[in-house]
Amino acid sequence: MVDGLGNPLKILFTGGNVFDSTIALDILSGVDITGSIVMGDKAYGAKDIRDYITVNGASYAIPLKSNTKELWDCDWFQYKTGYKKSSQEKKII
Repeated sequence: MVDGLGNPLKILFTGGNVFDSTIALDILSGVDITGSIVMGDKAYGAKDIRDYITVNGASYAIPLKSNTKELWDCDWFQYKTGYKKSSQEKKII
């Protein structure tokens, strides 16, 4: 997890066979996200991740997968401008 400038906030090492979004809640729970905008790619659009973010007083800019049945709003300006700032990072979440 990195901040808006790409500075690391929390690191969690896993095996190569672990899908990133499966540990997202573990990472988010270790940082105060109140008042933040959490950004991530489409893989982080799971309902439990989005619910955790909103319950903890933050918002999110996560695009929808093409096969998503439950739609949500995505702030595309925030996603595209904020996400590109840290394009060297694997993920922003």
